[in-house]
Amino acid sequence: MATWRKVVAGVLFAIPWIFYLLLPLYNTAQPELGGVPFFYWFQTLWLVVSSILFIIAVFILYPVRR
Repeated sequence: MATWRKVVAGVLFAIPWIFYLLLPLYNTAQPELGGVPFFYWFQTLWLVVSSILFIIAVFILYPVRR
């Protein structure tokens, strides 16, 4: 398997972890979105972004062979 694929996938896997570890940056109640504090909608947003990044990483690691 190509080394560049592993590096790119590793970076894609690491991005969400870095943002989750930066808790002091988003540990706040303001602003609110639809009455939901920033902390909760930021976590939910990153859950979706993380899923997308993980799916992209898997497709990079295991390309479809036709």
